[in-house]
Amino acid sequence: MFRRIRHPVRVVAAIALVLPAVLVTSAAAAEVGAPVRHSGGHARVISEEHVGQRLVDLTISSAALGQNATVRLLTPDGWGRRGPDQRWPVLYLLHGVAGSHADWTNDSDVEDIPELRDVLVVMPDADAGFYHNWWNYGAGGPPAWETFHLDELRQILEQGYGAGTRRAVAGLSMGGLGALFYAARRPGMFRAAASYSGLVHLLHPDWVESFYATVDEAQQAGFDLFRLWGDPVRQRQVWQAHDPYYLAGRLRHTPVFLSCGDGSPGPFDPPSAPADEEVLLMEMNRLTADRLNRAGAPLTTDFYGPGTHTPAYWERALHRSLPMLLRALRPGHLSPR
Repeated sequence: MFRRIRHPVRVVAAIALVLPAVLVTSAAAAEVGAPVRHSGGHARVISEEHVGQRLVDLTISSAALGQNATVRLLTPDGWGRRGPDQRWPVLYLLHGVAGSHADWTNDSDVEDIPELRDVLVVMPDADAGFYHNWWNYGAGGPPAWETFHLDELRQILEQGYGAGTRRAVAGLSMGGLGALFYAARRPGMFRAAASYSGLVHLLHPDWVESFYATVDEAQQAGFDLFRLWGDPVRQRQVWQAHDPYYLAGRLRHTPVFLSCGDGSPGPFDPPSAPADEEVLLMEMNRLTADRLNRAGAPLTTDFYGPGTHTPAYWERALHRSLPMLLRALRPGHLSPR
């Protein structure tokens, strides 16, 4: 049954294969921008590459990660001629497990959306890191994805790349977890958050059961799964601190958009497509939606029925959530109180 095996096995395999690898950057790459300091280390841009008409890839040396990571920017009109004090609103788009900074531009029409020509779109790497600062048996330390994205990267973008302080965040699958977690973890940093087929309830019993079932397999692949959040029972408080279901009260002043299918073949699937992990994700999303409603959060749901865990649905969800996200980015907009 995929609900207890298929999706977590894929996640574990991605973690075991992706995270030990360090993103290698040429030692000869030119450094651009000033170093950005934070407690315990620093981050700096070590290379900048224009990969499209409006696309710029930044390679960043991160102390929080203990390695380099790449961030793709989809730049607004006039960005190349910006003055030192010119700023744009920012939309963070987060990818899924074992994805990359290139996923949104490869798998969606984000570059062609006219409403985003006045927004700086930020698409950062997150490997299979779940957008969290890892527990590491209570020791903390690398990889610290939250610190990289919300402290190191944010400061770099604000100091040298025209990022303003009006921000929204959206993500798919693992990135949906990241979007809600970031908005809840740093109240007021993001004016709106959207999750597409998001893993938004880590302590859902089926997910926990699958986690236990794959610990040995991960160990054989060379990865200790307990580094993420510890044991779901013995470190339950750690899990709750990273679970959007339990963080719902911290989102009561933040507009939230939840989108998910039911796992059955939908309009973007072949008729013979099997049910997939979207079934479990729909259960997670419904439970989290109920929790958000009880907390009084301004919630919009797009539970569209048939549809599997595939990019075409996330592209559509981006379009459906964009009016909410852009409304939150307008000057003078305040989250409901």
